[in-house]
Amino acid sequence: MNLFPALQKKYSKEQKSALDAQRLAHEISQAPVVFQVSRLMIKFGILQVLLDSQKGLTLEEVVEKTKLSRYAVQCLLESSLTIGTVSFENERFTCSKAGWFLLNDPLVRVNLNFNHDVNYLGLFNLEESLLNGKPEGLKVFGSWTTIYEGLSQLPEQVQKSWFDFDHYYSDRSFDEALQIVFADKPKTLLDVGGNTGRWALRCVALDENVKVTIIDLPQQIEMMRKQTAKQKGAERIFGYGCNLLDKTVPFPENFNAIFISQFLDCFSEEEVIGILSRAAKSMNANTKLYIMETFWDRQHFETAAYALTQISLYFTALANGNSKMYHSEDMIRCIKNAGLKIDEIKDDVGKVHSIVICRKK
Repeated sequence: MNLFPALQKKYSKEQKSALDAQRLAHEISQAPVVFQVSRLMIKFGILQVLLDSQKGLTLEEVVEKTKLSRYAVQCLLESSLTIGTVSFENERFTCSKAGWFLLNDPLVRVNLNFNHDVNYLGLFNLEESLLNGKPEGLKVFGSWTTIYEGLSQLPEQVQKSWFDFDHYYSDRSFDEALQIVFADKPKTLLDVGGNTGRWALRCVALDENVKVTIIDLPQQIEMMRKQTAKQKGAERIFGYGCNLLDKTVPFPENFNAIFISQFLDCFSEEEVIGILSRAAKSMNANTKLYIMETFWDRQHFETAAYALTQISLYFTALANGNSKMYHSEDMIRCIKNAGLKIDEIKDDVGKVHSIVICRKK
């Protein structure tokens, strides 16, 4: 298993002292508590009032500013002190560097809300999901086979956190991805798993001649139509509703480019090969297929690999029970088994994405 240099250095051998390793083991055992305390330090405004104070605040001053009980504030501050998100000196609490990142790193906030609203209850059934190959945690929301079938029916806050998570990862890469995909000026583009149409809208805004067809579940196509209605260029965005796992459903043909972004990680390797095989059959010699994914092994910063491999278990417990954030070698094997060849892989697209550019063999 190959890893980018920063990850190889981090993961190749033991780097912790015995005391550091023991501390990490305890952090793992207390992780649910640490998570909820840290979330509430944000929600109740405690970290923010500490950050806003120049010299820190006493316990009583935090109580006064937040209007919480002394007991609640004391419990949260004492826990946060040992977590490391606050510091204490001269009877005053201050926000630490880690607390600052909890408040100000947008990816931390997106992941925190996603884990609380979407994943937290369902992860209780991770064990069953791994053993059964099904998203056993999804039952906390409904009886669908996958979360995608019930996405439009999820509770409002859950749905918001899901889309905030999905859009944050994709939107940061769109500018660079557009330059890569439109370097050859495609006139027709097939957007596989196009969701609410955000990518399609960017495409028609960039090129006034391109026509984009989104292929996705019928309920997703309906959501897309609502989201794109009355938007500039919407008349050049078309929907093709189908179940992409239905092997009898062919891909529409005669497209200059096919774009598959943050979609194949929603399927098992067997299903990925099936989807890509049907895409390959629809392609001609000049069609380019672009696969954009967050491959955890191709990250230049170890923190990104950590975040991706942890959030990957969402797919196991809630999404579908059989997919993940892929290692690039696994995806490359699927691509080749589907009858495609790789022209190039572009890394660092939007910092954490890679784009694999493929053609038909």
